[in-house]
Amino acid sequence: MIRTFLMLYITHLREFYCDEKEKSTRFTIKVQILRFIINILNMRKLFIFLSLLLIVVTPLYAQSAMTDKQVIEFVVKQQSKGYSQTDIATELFKRGVSMEQLLRVRAKYEKEYNKIRKKDEPTVQTDSRSRSYNGQGNKPNLGSEKGKSKIFGHNIFRNEGLTFEPSMNIATPENYVLGPGDAVFIDVSGASQQTFECVVSPDGFVTIEDYGLVSLSGLTVKQASAKLRNELGARFESSAIKLTLGQSRTIKVNVMGEVEVPGTYTLSAFASVFHALYIAGGVNEIGTLRDIKVYRNNKLVSSVDIYDYILNGQLSGNVQLLDNDVIIVGSYECLVTINGKVKRPMIYEMKRTETMAQLIEYAGGFTGDAYTKTLNVERKTGRELSVYNIDESNINTFTLEDKDEVSVDSIIQRYSNAVEIKGAVFRPGLYELGTKIHTVKQLIDNAEGLLEDAFPAHAVLQRLKQDRTLEAIQINVEGILNGTATDVTLRNEDILFIPGLDSINMNRTLVIHGEVFEPGIYRFSDNMTVEDLILLAGGLKESASSVKVDVARRIIDQKAISDSDFRAKTYTFELRDGFIVDANPDFTLLPYDEVYVRRSPGFTVQENVMVAGEVMFAGTYTLAKKNFRLSDVIAAAGGTTSTANISGARLERKATPEEKLRMQQSKKMTQEKTNIADTTSLHNIAVSETYFVGIDLEKALKNPGGDEDIVLHEGDRIIVPKLINTVKINGEVMYPNTVGYISGKRAKYYISQAGGYSNNAKRSRAYIIYQNGKVAKLRSHAKPAPGCEIVVPAKTPKNNYATTTQWVSISTSLATIAALLISVL
Repeated sequence: MIRTFLMLYITHLREFYCDEKEKSTRFTIKVQILRFIINILNMRKLFIFLSLLLIVVTPLYAQSAMTDKQVIEFVVKQQSKGYSQTDIATELFKRGVSMEQLLRVRAKYEKEYNKIRKKDEPTVQTDSRSRSYNGQGNKPNLGSEKGKSKIFGHNIFRNEGLTFEPSMNIATPENYVLGPGDAVFIDVSGASQQTFECVVSPDGFVTIEDYGLVSLSGLTVKQASAKLRNELGARFESSAIKLTLGQSRTIKVNVMGEVEVPGTYTLSAFASVFHALYIAGGVNEIGTLRDIKVYRNNKLVSSVDIYDYILNGQLSGNVQLLDNDVIIVGSYECLVTINGKVKRPMIYEMKRTETMAQLIEYAGGFTGDAYTKTLNVERKTGRELSVYNIDESNINTFTLEDKDEVSVDSIIQRYSNAVEIKGAVFRPGLYELGTKIHTVKQLIDNAEGLLEDAFPAHAVLQRLKQDRTLEAIQINVEGILNGTATDVTLRNEDILFIPGLDSINMNRTLVIHGEVFEPGIYRFSDNMTVEDLILLAGGLKESASSVKVDVARRIIDQKAISDSDFRAKTYTFELRDGFIVDANPDFTLLPYDEVYVRRSPGFTVQENVMVAGEVMFAGTYTLAKKNFRLSDVIAAAGGTTSTANISGARLERKATPEEKLRMQQSKKMTQEKTNIADTTSLHNIAVSETYFVGIDLEKALKNPGGDEDIVLHEGDRIIVPKLINTVKINGEVMYPNTVGYISGKRAKYYISQAGGYSNNAKRSRAYIIYQNGKVAKLRSHAKPAPGCEIVVPAKTPKNNYATTTQWVSISTSLATIAALLISVL
């Protein structure tokens, strides 16, 4: 029976795909798998069959979806074969493409098509070599625009801001040659006032009213005006006759060779060579910019060098085009790359006769740090590479070849005529060696002499040896200056260092900490006392302790030969009226001493709390003692009013930095435990500035000083609410409600007043929020109180869809296997 079923399934697959010219790979695989199963059934080897069935069943029913890109490619391929849209859609459905995907792909395809269509403005004629641009010179759409070319000048005709389009708002040039299609105005002024508007006919004539035909084709505007004066002079004897051009004709120009879009273009009669090149998209990657030829009637009329225009602003070769002119763009002769220290390093097109000097000019010249004495050229000789070193004398004669690479190196980062002086002089720095400075004395004189704290008896001269390692030379600067020692001749890159007492002592500091107005680091001075340093630090704050000022001093023993357990020695002093008492009057500070002015343990700043709500005198109160409690602040506020709900009072407290950090860490741990994706840093997790503290004011007032009478902190806010004789029921109940409080009634009563639990209620997690901020679970037999809120949370939603699908799939597979086993056995 199963074997028959499988054979029928193979037949069904064949019939289903019989109209497909090329059978899909998936169909072939399915057929092979089913035939293999039939062979297994014939073998009657049950354990092999079961093993293979587990491997084969899943891929047999799996459908591999096509991507959007594959769908588009399939549609294009089938359309090129002539299939209709209905046939293509049917085939896509067979291949597993859903209607949703098909609509999405269609919308995406139409959006991209509309973008391309909007860009494609020019109308292309049926002749593949002829393109019409309505005589306005619109540039053709070249598809995806190429990136910026690395060859200098290649992008000039791709710049949409530089179209070279001829201006139509100019006076008609006298050398403009008239031709068929030109509209002309013949103005008669003087004794007779008349204007004739004519168009040059295809055979070259214009028709003048009441006169007849006059041939003007091939004449310039100046020649045509003279001819009309001769022709019409007898008729308009006392009048002036002048011809002007109206709407110019269009011409056809052929742009051939190495351009992006070669072909025949319809342009304005005023168009130039540059405009035609722009319309053709400019030269391509192998096109030349140095020798573009213009032919007219099979004769060369102009040769254009684009570099003359780019670098020199010359338009000599940019002639005005005539009908049937041919522009030929050949391939380049020589491309040369220049790198390194030039102002515009890139690839340049060179003529065979041009030299290295012209290449440097094209590149904008050398940069300021270029090494110009020798340039390196790497050349391809047809067999291997060659290197040429071009010095300054050959730069004007050395010619370049195709694919040459020129490198301009940078200068060596060292001085050729410099010495340096450092230390205790008025003007340290670099000085020129050789003009006015040759010796140490001359160098010091140019540095305007030694500072007052200079130590000239032992200066150091650092000098580079032949291998560019340093050697130190001791210099007696004092002896050189007073003439008792021989002056020393300097060499290039010598460095003279003259030490000074200030430089020796500049790192000696003192530090003061604690209760002074400007604690920090101060420069050491001889004979400075503790009082002096305190005064430099702005004096003592009122919080400073007058009985304990400590001075920590380093233990310095330069003759020590072993380690010591002691690192510093501390001196303690007492202050009276800002001065040290009972101390050695000769005690002065030493370098690196650190002074600590301690905070007085008896100094405190006022700390306040706030009482709001149903008290006699609400407002801000100062904590009078360290253990100022709830009962104390209520007593200070005159007690509660008659309408106060004392049991519902709550305390709001400001979070300290330590508490905020703990809340951040708690949130972080919660997110990690619940597998919530979190890319936010710990410091960016928002935490509340305040939090509520659960209190029982009623017990605190009954037992002052007891456990419920908690100690208050700076910034606490106690709120004593009015008595609210209601209970609110929220969450997963049939009808969230607020009902009056009845003493003795349990939570079940209030939930029934809200219609009972909903189907989605999580009864075991229901809780009560009391007005004082405390929270209790409903199952803990907590009793409702006036002003409380009963909250019933919802069950956590579970996504059982995937699990159910898996179980259905497994059950179906097991049922199929069982049926097969029964049949086989």
